[in-house]
Amino acid sequence: MSLFNRAEQALKTNFRQAAGVGTPPRLEKAMQHAVFNGGARIRPQLCLAVATACGDDVPELTDAAATALELMHCASLVHDDMPAFDNADFRRGKPTVHKAFSEPLALLTGDGLIVMAYQVLLQSGTRHPERLIALMGNLTAGVGIPNGIVAGQAWECETTADLAKYQRSKTGALFVSATCAGAIASGSSPTPWAPLGAFLGEAYQVADDIRDVLGDAASLGKPAGQDTINERPSSAQALGLDGAVQHFDALIAKAGASIPDCACRDMLRQLVLSESERLVPKSMCNQFRKRSAKSQAIKPKKSRTLQGATSNKTAL
Repeated sequence: MSLFNRAEQALKTNFRQAAGVGTPPRLEKAMQHAVFNGGARIRPQLCLAVATACGDDVPELTDAAATALELMHCASLVHDDMPAFDNADFRRGKPTVHKAFSEPLALLTGDGLIVMAYQVLLQSGTRHPERLIALMGNLTAGVGIPNGIVAGQAWECETTADLAKYQRSKTGALFVSATCAGAIASGSSPTPWAPLGAFLGEAYQVADDIRDVLGDAASLGKPAGQDTINERPSSAQALGLDGAVQHFDALIAKAGASIPDCACRDMLRQLVLSESERLVPKSMCNQFRKRSAKSQAIKPKKSRTLQGATSNKTAL
């Protein structure tokens, strides 16, 4: 079974068990809408891949850890899309939860998914309490304060923010949690796996910034141009498009080089490379450069007479 299919199956199984019987129908539908809407599942795939590299001796715990990561990620997207933040109408080509089900239910959906993430871990980890405690701490670090998703989202509310710190919190932290979770679930030390998550997480945020500038709403999964509209820190704005692409390529190279020696190193490297092409296709960047060059070439130039007339009018 592929990593993606295993992640998807784990999500369906654990969601169904956690939801149980008697959940308010519209809330359950809203939660399903938030989770089962065509996500790439890169975070759970990373967790599963690292667990495989570390022996994966308790696969049900690994599946629970992978599910919890994706539930937290989906919860963050629901809240991020709401009018208080991005006010986005679409996510992955479908109406956002607050558009499809109302703002109150969107708020409850995000809250419900956060609680469900811990519920899934608790249901699967009772036979391995030491690993369970470590997994819960690892997930909390990737989501809470001072350096998790919540902190990253909060930096958008500040008047100034350090770009690197913002990106590490908003996106990178949960990637670190993903690689570390795979090791913890398998009874291995998470420390050697943290750099892979850190580099890949930062690359993922840089890719998001690049696609936002390119206007690629389809692969972005949400309306483009949101960084400028919401005045958010952005690598593409700070470094320029070419600089951001170079930075992305360097991070992907570092991610591949950081993978510890293991039997699954080639598989992990391939996962990193395939994800990099999915995130920032070279053809997309080249098309954007060609369009920009063409628009610059056909842009009419003002004559000297017109410039002088304009200057005189301004002076008057």
